[in-house]
This record gives sequence, structure tokens and C-alpha cells, in this order.
Amino acid sequence: MNRMLQRREMLSLGGSVLGSAMLSGPVEGAGSEDVRARYLRSLLPSRDDVDDWLRGHKYPFAKFDPELGYLHIDRDFKEGINGAVCRYRYDKLGARQMLAYADRPCRINTYGNSFTSCEQVSDGETWQEVLARHLCEPVRNYGIGGYSVYQSFLRMVREERRAPAKTIVFNIFDDDHYRNILGWQRFKFGVNNVSINPTVPYMEVDLRKKSIKYRGNPCPDRKSLYRLTDLEWVTRTFQDNVYLANRLRRLTDSKAGKPVPPTDYDDETLNRYGLFATNAIIDKVKRFGEKTGRKVLFVLSYGGYVVQQFIDTGRRFDQPMVDHLDTLKVPYVDLLTAHAADRKQFRTSTADYLRRFFVGHYNPLGNHFCAFAMVEPLARMLVPKPASHGPAPSVRGGFIK
Repeated sequence: MNRMLQRREMLSLGGSVLGSAMLSGPVEGAGSEDVRARYLRSLLPSRDDVDDWLRGHKYPFAKFDPELGYLHIDRDFKEGINGAVCRYRYDKLGARQMLAYADRPCRINTYGNSFTSCEQVSDGETWQEVLARHLCEPVRNYGIGGYSVYQSFLRMVREERRAPAKTIVFNIFDDDHYRNILGWQRFKFGVNNVSINPTVPYMEVDLRKKSIKYRGNPCPDRKSLYRLTDLEWVTRTFQDNVYLANRLRRLTDSKAGKPVPPTDYDDETLNRYGLFATNAIIDKVKRFGEKTGRKVLFVLSYGGYVVQQFIDTGRRFDQPMVDHLDTLKVPYVDLLTAHAADRKQFRTSTADYLRRFFVGHYNPLGNHFCAFAMVEPLARMLVPKPASHGPAPSVRGGFIK
């Protein structure tokens, strides 16, 4: 099968313009049942679509996984800097191929979404590979494009049983909060030919009770995927899906000429639910580290929209998450403030500054920036210290001994 493809807006690099989330309770003004039915019908895959995905004949971004919804597969996409073809290869553990120091024991595992998997750069250009070459030891990449914070946690728990590491980098991207509460990715990412955007495990949040129900993948086996072709099943299964209701309301209001939040980041309702969910997962990751004797470094990643908004206006939509991390007193790296500080060195517009680093996701320079923003706090966690941060070697006659 030819996997030389151009990405077609498969993943949201910022919040969906008319995005939504799985919340608890109905949303007023979400539209009639007829509007809902027409919209859902537009999202339904055909049985051939499901067949082709399961057989590897269509949607070359990922393969089915019963628990997590999907995992990456080897592919070549023409989506890199200056139109370069990006090569993606995965090892027997399902991690992205390690190149630097791959023959040595690995004591750093990384988890997160596409800003962890490093979409739009080839295998050797990821921030994990930059770190590995600097630290002189391998760094494993378990990132998966499109994952929520919850999915990343579930994968961490699973993979740490198979290939454990004493140090974990847990990366949270700005759009992941809303993905926590989706249930079906098509509500947010829509329909395209790159990913089938399947159902995924999710969290049902009740802010009034300050409670969460953790839900598994609604389609947990291959046979159940065909339920997505059935409008009645989809309607019944997602009848209380407020991401869906929120999206319908935005579409209706926009058509009527009413103001709507331009992105999910600007939707305060989604932020309350999404960030509440993320903070609950941060607690889980922290407890996992404490229970298993692992050190965890949280890394906060952002796309260009949020970085520009923060630099130009000072608005930070995810302040409740940052406050929570501070309250927990856990180590974290904040790439939003790192970019804001770096921006001050340039006499150019914010948009031009960001073009240095982003091609949607980070370009190779952006991954380099990301790696060196976290290298010092990461190195402090490692015992013994990595070669790059160990004691100075002795020097005799101009040669290092």
C-alpha cells in the first residue's frame, strides 16, 4: 500500500473552531433532534470504511487497539518542513524508533500526544532524539497523535509493565484537555482519509458533584466497530454527549449570526470540564510514580495559537492546571512561558517568531527548543547522572581520560 500521503487536517493543532467535549448534562439551545440526526449521519463511517481500516487498506495513520482505540503504524507522510516527506517507524513495543544510543538500556520513557510522538518530523528529528544525543543515552517515545491526557495515562500504565523506566516524561498538550471527554474522535476531528478517528476511552465529568466516571472504549473489539455505522446506536450511545451538544449549539448560533467562541481554548465551558479532567489525571500520574518508585517530569506543550495568544495578550486558558501542579509541588516544564521568554530576544512579530518553530507541530528547530527546555530538570532527576552531566573527566596531554 502506498503510504506517501499528504496530511488532510487530521488532527487539531489548536482547538477545534467549532469543537466540543463529552460533558455531563444537556446543553441549552443545542438544536432539534432532526439537526442532531443529520449531523451524526454525516459522521457515520460505512461498513467498507471499517473493513478497509481493519485490513490496513485505508486510514494509514493508525491501527485498531481494543483498550486505547488505536496505535500508530509505520508510514511516510509528505507533511514536514518545506514539504519534506516524514518517515515514521515503530519498534516491537509500539514506540517510535530509537536511533541515538538505541543499543543501551533505556531509563527514560515519554508519554503524550502528537507533540510527544513528534508528528511532522522524521524519526531522528524528535525532541527525544535531541535529548538522547545530549544525554548520551536513549529516550523512548510512546507518544500517539490525537491522544488525550487520559489515553496517555492508560498507555503509560500498560507500557510500564512491559518496558519499565525509572524516569517518566509525561507531556500534556494544550488540546488534550478536551480530548479527555470526547468518547468519539469524529466529534472533534471530523471525517478524513488519514485517520478513521475512532471511539476512545474517555471521562464523564460532573462538575456539580465534582466527580468523574472513567469509561472504556465504546467499541472495545473489532466487531463492535461496525456499530458506528448504525445511526440509532450512535444516537443512543452519545445521547448525553455535551461535546456533541456544544458543537451543535455553536453551529446553530454561528448560522444565526450569534457570537461563538472561535476555538475550544476560548470556550470557558469546555475549559472547566477539560481542565478538571486533566487535573484528575495529573493526580493519577503522581500517585503512579509514588507507588512504583518512578520519578515523573510533567511537560506542558502548546501549539502556535495558544503561544501567540499568551505572548500578545497574556491570556492563559489553562491556569487552573498550572495552579494544580504548583499545589502538588511536582516538577514541570512550561513551554508557554519558555517561548514567551525566548520571544523577547527577537525584533519581529510574534507570528514571524513562531514560524521559526512550527509547521503545524514543531519543526526540527522546535523539537530542539523543546528538548533543551527540559534537559536540565530531567538530568537532575537521573541517578546516576547522565554522561553529559556527570563529573568532569580528567585531562592528560590534551586527551580526555
